[in-house]
Amino acid sequence: MLNKAPKLKRIVKTKTKRNMNVGSPSEAMLELLTLLFLNSLAEEAKAKAFEEKSATIRAQHVRAVSKKVLKKARG
Repeated sequence: MLNKAPKLKRIVKTKTKRNMNVGSPSEAMLELLTLLFLNSLAEEAKAKAFEEKSATIRAQHVRAVSKKVLKKARG
């Protein structure tokens, strides 16, 4: 069992306003949405690295696709 909350949950709790309670189902939903976003970002970066015939995903690949993935995530 973990002794402390995962980093994402800690960030969500510190960034929320003090008078607003974030329930545990909401925290779980936020964590799942974040993981889904990171998964799609990794897939797009992998495709970009493959286009450039690179065996590894570098920071430049992630930066190149991040704007496109953010637009897609916003809807």
